Amino acid sequence: MKVSLKLPLFGMNMEQATIVKWRKRAGERFAKGECLYEVETEKVTSEVEAPCDGLLLEVVAQEEQTVDVGAIVCHIEA
Repeated sequence: MKVSLKLPLFGMNMEQATIVKWRKRAGERFAKGECLYEVETEKVTSEVEAPCDGLLLEVVAQEEQTVDVGAIVCHIEA
């Protein structure tokens, strides 16, 4: 099943974050809990973990791109 992953909210006042680095590339498989990508907010850099086992189908938000909370960052096959 195709699923769109969105930028999660890390803090109450967070409105956006910058994608620092993708740890997985399109076409790569991943396991639940593996780091998919890193984001940087005003205060901290965080790793975003995979919510399930799957396959990264498409990266929507590119490295060094700033995206709003709730914006789609990638599509996966869950």
